[in-house]
Amino acid sequence: MSERQATPHLYLIDGSGYIFRAYHALPPMTRADGTPVNAVFGFSNMLFKLLKDLEEEERPTHLAVIFDYSRITFRQDLYEDYKAQRPEAPEDLVPQFPLIRQASEAFGVPAIEVEGYEADDIIATYVRQAVERGWRVTIVSSDKDLMQLVGGPVRMLDPIKNRIIGPKEVEERFGVPPEKVGDVLALMGDASDNVPGVPGIGPKTAAELIRTYGDLESVLAHAEEIRQPKRRENLIGYADQARLSKKLVTLHDDVPLDDWPLDSLAIRDIDADRVLTFLDENEFRSLRARVMSHLERARPADDRRRSAIEVASSHYETVDDEAGLESWVARIRAAGFVAIDTETSSLDAMRAELVGISLSTVPGEACYIPLAHRAISSGKGGELALDGEGEVGPQLPLDKVRAALGPLLTDPAILKIGQNIKFDMKVLMRAGFPEMAPIDDTMLVSYVLETGLHGHGLDELSRLHLGITPVAYKDVAGRGKKQKAFAEVSLEQATAYAAEDADLTLRLHRLLRPRLVDEGLDTLYETVERPLVPVIVAMERTGVRVRRDELNRLSAEFAEEMARLEAEIHELAGHPFNIASPRQLGEVLFGEMGLKGGRKLKSGAWSTNAEVLEKLAEEGHELPALVLEWRQLQKLKGTYTDALAEAINPETGRVHTSYSLAATSTGRLASSDPNLQNIPVRTALGRRIRRAFVADDGMKLM
Repeated sequence: MSERQATPHLYLIDGSGYIFRAYHALPPMTRADGTPVNAVFGFSNMLFKLLKDLEEEERPTHLAVIFDYSRITFRQDLYEDYKAQRPEAPEDLVPQFPLIRQASEAFGVPAIEVEGYEADDIIATYVRQAVERGWRVTIVSSDKDLMQLVGGPVRMLDPIKNRIIGPKEVEERFGVPPEKVGDVLALMGDASDNVPGVPGIGPKTAAELIRTYGDLESVLAHAEEIRQPKRRENLIGYADQARLSKKLVTLHDDVPLDDWPLDSLAIRDIDADRVLTFLDENEFRSLRARVMSHLERARPADDRRRSAIEVASSHYETVDDEAGLESWVARIRAAGFVAIDTETSSLDAMRAELVGISLSTVPGEACYIPLAHRAISSGKGGELALDGEGEVGPQLPLDKVRAALGPLLTDPAILKIGQNIKFDMKVLMRAGFPEMAPIDDTMLVSYVLETGLHGHGLDELSRLHLGITPVAYKDVAGRGKKQKAFAEVSLEQATAYAAEDADLTLRLHRLLRPRLVDEGLDTLYETVERPLVPVIVAMERTGVRVRRDELNRLSAEFAEEMARLEAEIHELAGHPFNIASPRQLGEVLFGEMGLKGGRKLKSGAWSTNAEVLEKLAEEGHELPALVLEWRQLQKLKGTYTDALAEAINPETGRVHTSYSLAATSTGRLASSDPNLQNIPVRTALGRRIRRAFVADDGMKLM
């Protein structure tokens, strides 16, 4: 064991930050008895995620969640208006506070609060005690006040951005090292806590003063030397207010913690019975399922689902003859359902060629039907074998597979189950198969159950619910320049990869589908999400007609106008340069022309984003104004006129966007490849692009 691993590591979670983030992130939720629980649910989710992540990365030795006892602390004795501007907690959040503390304890994490002190003071006290004992400390928070504690063995973990905050990050934010943050806050004040500070002193000025004079008292002692009259006057007139502000922002590290000494924070394993009881009491069924999966603990009530995740081994076969195909058709008819997945030559379903089909009717058992695998050249005049025997291996003709499976796809007595089944439907229909019905989609089932809590792709759902990491595409097809088409993958590897997809889809369906009824979401799925799939399939297959000649004409016009602007820009600069290069543009504007208002990025280059250029243009500078025009034309040409012309399907002459049904937390559709939801409309140039979209003869575009 390394010295670093042997050193105790204390994690302190800022509970207040978790609570308010959870409350504002989730819509109202209530238990059957009417108790509001959206913040409790969100807090529990975030805490469980952190505990899982810590197990995978670096398991701490000690852990606690720190809460504010109340809004009234010793700071109100110092300054009556401290935090006075903050509204009372929302009415539906108040009854959730004790439940949130119960949630922390249920997950085996001490919930600590001390009357008269803020959570920040408790954290500061534990930090001091831990550092004195040579421990490492991680504070899970993004609170700026806690950044005073960073340094040495102490760091912060921003749970929102999932990034570590060390001395470098603190200095980048405040312009001073962590130990000087309190001095900066005392000068600039803090509107969120109603800390008054010194009027007219902002963060940049405060940092500059502290860097120049060293600390708050030194700044006040040298106030007479300040050149700016108003700044000097305020520093002298509000000196006592600055000193009061310093007392308000200074963290107290002497909170009495006799009831919770450091050693009592030793990390504990989750007590399965305790946490599951808490989740049942609060009716958090989806979280219960994830906790169950994580603990690998089966429950008696789930016998009907257990086979979905408890499969000792998997058996996958390659179907390459008619007997094997007939056997699988019989299995599907006997089962009354089948999980189905397709392998293709492309992710564009309207251009993709069907390479193979995988099927599953029993968890752990699946097949792969190769249709269009081929040998690949070795580069030396020969061919690289796909089956290890010198040949590609036998494959069934597409027409025979179509004849065998086609009736199953339309049979109303057989449920077809897919993961993002919309894609498979389009691929199969393009290959001459009939439209599937009835269908179920595990992606949409997951989306209805747990909309914004995680992604809904097969890999993520398999890891989350089944504890299985699927075979990665790169492991069978390679990556980068060496990546081959799936049609060039050996049949053995293709079967292992493709059959697993059908198998996992079936297992997820068995696990997730019954929860729709349990959680009262079956109606939403059955009346909104599932019936929408064939509608979207029809929309995507139909596409929209776009006039290529109009797009080409606009592209040429944009290119001509960009060339004219480029010439003007180069003339103003005095020499040619790459306008598309932010670095070269920054050197011209702020290095050569000496324009004011520039700021450098971490890379050392000048920032030339739209905000910077717009400000310069408003000040009357011609070159940045022309660059803004040039950039607008570049975006219109590259993102719209050129890209839309490229997106026209050569077979249909139309653009076929893809509408994602499970991409947004609000439930709306999201368009991609290409995105047809963001064609500009407010500018004249944008409206000209929209005119390229037309209806067929005799039709109108609404």
